[in-house]
Amino acid sequence: MSTTADPLVALGELPGVAESVESVRKAVDRVYGHRVMRRRSTAVTSEAALRGARGSAALAGADWALEEVRRRSDFGADDEARVVGAALRLGAEAGQLLSVWRQSPLRVLARLHLVAAAEQGGTTGRPRQDGEPVDEPLVELPLPGAAEVSARLEGLSGLIVAGSAAPALVTAAVVHGELLALRPFTSRNGIVARAAARIVLIDSGLDPKSICPAEVGHAELGRAAYLAALEGYVSGTPEGVGAWIVHCGRAVELGARESTAVCEALQRGAA
Repeated sequence: MSTTADPLVALGELPGVAESVESVRKAVDRVYGHRVMRRRSTAVTSEAALRGARGSAALAGADWALEEVRRRSDFGADDEARVVGAALRLGAEAGQLLSVWRQSPLRVLARLHLVAAAEQGGTTGRPRQDGEPVDEPLVELPLPGAAEVSARLEGLSGLIVAGSAAPALVTAAVVHGELLALRPFTSRNGIVARAAARIVLIDSGLDPKSICPAEVGHAELGRAAYLAALEGYVSGTPEGVGAWIVHCGRAVELGARESTAVCEALQRGAA
């Protein structure tokens, strides 16, 4: 591994990561080059947000059909509906937080949790404290203590504020992986982690119009593969971390493929 002072750049040198970065770039460029994007990019962005929210909710245990998500208006009826509502709200919120992200990522994370939780309470919008329960049943990895959570969040924030020459995919995967590993809030950590990764991809310029929903790809690859890749990240080994980044890259590629299909449908007048 490189001796560079930028740890994110060093992660970009792990086996398979450079190839994944290049493959993602080509996939994203193909969508942006589609003729529909010249005149109907807003429609593609809106559809990508809907499909991304559906995918993120599915990973959190609310695996609804796309048309069910599209037609519903009541997202407070039961636990699954609240999960879908949280994912939809975060999809709409992410683009509004770009100006704050590079200066104060912890403020953005707090805002994301407030929006996702949709309630005011003593634990909402702040990192959890020791002894506070975490409602994240689908991620069963050991839960770090509050001191470790605080230290690692500060470290992550420092990396974002300092900036990095690492590819956007690497930064997004690290943000995503750290938040899932830490589960810093008492609820909705997975949805928040995926929204934060989305912000990185938009802010970096890789996907500025947010038309390549990685959440779709993660859902398509399956929850078991998602959690297995996360375990690799949490292990901290070069192989495990590299495999997580590659997994995240594949998810972005599948999200790009999804939006290519949306472009084709729009071109045919079918969506």
